[in-house]
Parts: sequence; structure tokens; C-alpha cells
Amino acid sequence: KSLSETFGADKYSRARKEVLTYMFSRPMQMALYFCTGVLDDESLFHHYALNVPFYTHFTSPIRRYADIVVHRLLSASLGARSPIKMEKEAIQKQADHCNDRKMASKRVQELSGDLFFSIFVRVRP
Repeated sequence: KSLSETFGADKYSRARKEVLTYMFSRPMQMALYFCTGVLDDESLFHHYALNVPFYTHFTSPIRRYADIVVHRLLSASLGARSPIKMEKEAIQKQADHCNDRKMASKRVQELSGDLFFSIFVRVRP
């Protein structure tokens, strides 16, 4: 609400709000996938914003491989399926790969936003 009031109601107000909102959230630390079995420090499982000591995040398993792994691990821990036949080091290797791909995707998204912003500034009178 405060951003909407600050940027007014001209034809560029929505674009200014979106760009600055994106720029404000850009420095926030990205969540990382990891296998709890390879970490000794349980404080690393903490979710800062929610202030909970243990946290796992996943979305629909049709979206990302990491979500499929989380669904399978949770199902196994609840006894709904047999355990995954992967060593914890192999799970961590998959988590590292997913983190690398997620970082690359975020970088491309940032660069495309930068490109849009530079075009926007150039064509704006």
C-alpha cells in the first residue's frame, strides 16, 4: 500500500513499483536444498522468516526434481512407501545440482529484468 501511494497513478507507476519491489527483494538469501543426514548442525534447519527450528519446503512434485525427492522422503518417513534406495551423500549431490540449476535460473531471470529495465529507461522520454 505504501509503495502504491509513493509511486502515484501515472502510466509508469505500476512498472516503477514492480522494478523497485524486485530490487528490494533481490538481496535476500535464497533457500538451498540439502540433505539433513550430511549436516551435523541442526541450527542450519532453522527458517529465519518463519522462526521455526525445523523446516522443509516443497511444491507439487510435477514442478521440480527436488520436490519429487522431498515427497518420496516424506512418504517413506510416514510409512506410506518404501525408503529411497539412495545414500545420503547421493541425495546431497542431487541437492547440490538442484541448487546450481536454481541459481543459474535466478541469474538469467535477473539479467532479463536488467535488460527490460535498461530498455524501459532508454525508451522513456
